[in-house]
Amino acid sequence: MINRDKFLIELKEEKRFRKVLRKLLEGYLKEKKQTQMLEEKRFRKIIRTLIKEGLSADVPNQQPQRSTGINVLEDLLKNIISTIEDDYKALTTSKDQRDSFRAHVLNAVENSLLPAELAIIAPTEEAKEELEEEVSLDINIEDEDKFIPVRDQDHEPDPEEEEEPESFAPIAGMNTTGRNFASITFNKIENQILNSYESLAEQVKMLEEDKEDRDVFKDYLLTNLKLYFDRFEEELTLQPTAAEPESPDYEKTLEEEAEVIT
Repeated sequence: MINRDKFLIELKEEKRFRKVLRKLLEGYLKEKKQTQMLEEKRFRKIIRTLIKEGLSADVPNQQPQRSTGINVLEDLLKNIISTIEDDYKALTTSKDQRDSFRAHVLNAVENSLLPAELAIIAPTEEAKEELEEEVSLDINIEDEDKFIPVRDQDHEPDPEEEEEPESFAPIAGMNTTGRNFASITFNKIENQILNSYESLAEQVKMLEEDKEDRDVFKDYLLTNLKLYFDRFEEELTLQPTAAEPESPDYEKTLEEEAEVIT
């Protein structure tokens, strides 16, 4: 016959053993799961690194997608905008002065680019005319070509050279002070504008895309100047004015003086 006490002790030991075994098994499974998670995390990190390296190898370094004309214009604006801003904001007496300044600068910039464009195109046109003259040259020289002029009246007058129009032209009806300030400002920035504009023809000679660059440069230059003028005016308008601090003693003195007078 089985001893009851001994049976209870064995049953209790068995329960304790199963409990210990269960804890060991749970610990093992937990540790295994953590190890698996760490391995998966490390694996994902490796995969992400490989994908990132693959993408960076396939995609070239970022290059500016804008035209050469825009790139040249950006460099120009960095150099001239601060000069224009300082001179514009110095005109604080009236908006008429600033409106005149704005109109004269924009007009002068546009006028200065036209002779530069003609100077770029002229060599090509002259070469074309010379070629046409060579092709159409008549071998039989006319008698008139043999004539040697010796008197003053027989000489053909020298063709008068056309004077290039001034880039800066006064605009009728606009404020004189604004015009004078604009003239000084334009003298500071004119060479920088022309050098930037002419550089677009020197880079790749007279290809068609160069004309596109020059057109974009001119259009965006005038547009950006107008936009900056708008910002300058807005900043002047929104500029806070310092309020006069109150002074009780000052107010009291005024009251006392008023009483004495009355």
